[in-house]
Amino acid sequence: MSSSYRVINPEELGAPSGWNNGMLAAPGGSVLFIAGQTARGASGRVEPVGFVEQFGRALDNILVVLRDAGGTPVDVGRMTIYVTDLDAYLDSLRELGGVYRERMGRHYPAMALVEVSRLVDPAALVEIEATAVLPMPVDLTDRGGHAQLV
Repeated sequence: MSSSYRVINPEELGAPSGWNNGMLAAPGGSVLFIAGQTARGASGRVEPVGFVEQFGRALDNILVVLRDAGGTPVDVGRMTIYVTDLDAYLDSLRELGGVYRERMGRHYPAMALVEVSRLVDPAALVEIEATAVLPMPVDLTDRGGHAQLV
């Protein structure tokens, strides 16, 4: 996998594990802002599944938007994960790492994890938002809701 980013990890911040401190995008790419995604399905509802399963489904939804725009996981430069239960996150780190690597490989963007008291969907335990830089120009003309590569 190639990346259109240069990883920025200043020594004085120590070595990160499972994320990078900064991702510098190559010039000329198209920025994709991906809205917060929960474990909702096509019905628009979050099924009452466990924390790890919701994390996987939310990440899958991020990747659906990314792929629809012509991107791949290595194009993600920033990701913010919102959780309603930090202890559930910490207790599931090994499982979450496996779910993450199944989808993202060993690509670790700049990340933040934030515990929140609740999310808009009361059944949601996890919400993930991301920013990606696609290395090719994109035609923003509306063609049925899909970005077109130029």
